[in-house]
Amino acid sequence: MGEQGLADVAALLYALPFDDFVPARTAAAKDAAAAKDQPSLAAELRSLPKPSVAAWTVNMLAARQPETLRELAGLGRSMRAAQSSLDAPELRRLGQERRQLLGSAAQAARAVAEQQGRKISAAIASEVEATLRAATADEGAAAAVQSGRLLRGLSADGVDVVDLSGAVALPGLVLPARAVPAPAPSSSGEAVRTGTTRPNEAGQPRLRAVRPEPRRTTPSALERARSLLKDAEEAAGAAAGQAQQDKEELASLTALTTELSDTARRLREQLAQCERELKAAAKRRELAAAEAQQAARAADRARRTADLARERVLRLGNTPDP
Repeated sequence: MGEQGLADVAALLYALPFDDFVPARTAAAKDAAAAKDQPSLAAELRSLPKPSVAAWTVNMLAARQPETLRELAGLGRSMRAAQSSLDAPELRRLGQERRQLLGSAAQAARAVAEQQGRKISAAIASEVEATLRAATADEGAAAAVQSGRLLRGLSADGVDVVDLSGAVALPGLVLPARAVPAPAPSSSGEAVRTGTTRPNEAGQPRLRAVRPEPRRTTPSALERARSLLKDAEEAAGAAAGQAQQDKEELASLTALTTELSDTARRLREQLAQCERELKAAAKRRELAAAEAQQAARAADRARRTADLARERVLRLGNTPDP
C-alpha cells in the first residue's frame, strides 16, 4: 500500500478517542498482516506513534471543527503579510484578533475532547493553546495542525520558527495551506530571518524537511519485538490507569456503602424505639379509656341519685305536717 493509502488508515486512527488508539492500531496491524497483498502495511501501522494528549486534542479539533483551524491559518497569513509590509496598525489589530480567536479555539478544542470522553487539565489546555498559536506563526505548523495527525505540542520561539521534527505522522503528505509571503530582504539581499526553512520556489512545504527516512519493507526481528514491546507497555499503562480508576471507584463506593449502612442502622434503632413508644402509648390509651368509662358510669349513678333525692324533697315539701 502506498503512503497515501497508509494515510487514510492513519486518519481514522488519529480521529479515535484517546484510549482507543492503541487497541485500534493493533487490530489494524493484525488485519494487514493477514492480507497477503499488504506485507509491509502491518509494520507501518505498528510504527505509527501514539499522540500526546495535547496533540490528540488538536487532532479532535481538526477532525470535527476544521474550519476553526483554517481560520487560524488564514489569520497567520494575514499577520505575516502585515509584518512583511511593516504595517504596525494592522499588526496590532490582527494581534488582538488572534488573542480572541485563540481563546475561542482553545475552548472549542477542550469541549470536543471532553465530548470524546477525555477531560482536559489546565496544563494540557495551555499546551493546546500554544500549539494553536504556533499554527498562526508558521505555515508548516499550520499544515501540521490541520493534518489531524499531530503527535506532540508545538511552540514558536522569538522569531516564529516552529520545530516540526517528529511533530506529525507521515509528514511527507502534509501540504501547506497557502504560500507564505516572502519576508522583507535585508541589505545583503538575504531573508531577514536567516536559518528559517520556508517553502521553496516549487512550493514544497517546509514540513517535508522533517520527513523520516523511508522504512524498510521487511522490518528485522528486533524491530518487530520493539514494536510489540511498545504496544504491550502502552496497553499495560492503559490497563494500570483503568485499574487505578476502578480502585478509586471501589473506595468511593465502599465509603458510601459504609455511610448508608450506618444510616440504616440508626434508622432501624429509631424505628424500634418508636415501636416501643407506640406500644406504651397504646397501653396508656387503653387504661385511660377504661378509667374514662368508669368515671362516666359513676357520674351517671351520681346523677340518678341526685334526681331521686330531688324528687323526695319535692314530695316531702308537698305533704302537710301532721
